[in-house]
Amino acid sequence: MTAIKRGLAAAGLVAASALFLAACGGDGTDGMEHGGPASRTASERAGAGAGDFNDADVAFARMMIPHHEQALEMAQLADGRASDAEVAELAGRIERAQGPEITTMKGWLQSWKQPAADASGSGMDHGAGHGGDGMMSGADMAELEALKGTAFDKAFAEMMIEHHNGAIAMAEDERRNGEHPGARKMAAAVVKSQAAEVEQLRAVVDRLS
Repeated sequence: MTAIKRGLAAAGLVAASALFLAACGGDGTDGMEHGGPASRTASERAGAGAGDFNDADVAFARMMIPHHEQALEMAQLADGRASDAEVAELAGRIERAQGPEITTMKGWLQSWKQPAADASGSGMDHGAGHGGDGMMSGADMAELEALKGTAFDKAFAEMMIEHHNGAIAMAEDERRNGEHPGARKMAAAVVKSQAAEVEQLRAVVDRLS
């Protein structure tokens, strides 16, 4: 083999070795994400494998869990109290939709290594009510529980309209500011489904008035 051919062969081996090392991560990154930043925030590191998330996603889950829980309480009161078939059907639909969503959001917080409430203890107070989030006060819930028949149906519809509007506002905020794909998808579903239910509930109020 001539000296020129030997030189070309050696150069080819060097190039092939370089390509092999690059493909195997031999560039010194030790398995770090290619093209990613050298350092990531704590929330991004905690979210690895569960999808990236940010503070808006955490706030959405923390607030929506107790919000959904109260909606379930309201829906469960319809059993034995509601006399209107449409109200009873809506209550059942709310239970079927929001129960699984609560489970999903609790799973997100666990995977993100985030507590259900922040350090100040704030999530959402079930008994506070009417703070712009649509939550009912303890007095509201007691009033609803004491009603039956048409009186219950109308009060349920009116309260659930306010409750749904609060959820829609929180979901819209998540759509604007959230990062986690699953949370953003759930927020979009909440806006769509609950906006439709608000229109249905308004029709119920008009019919019962």
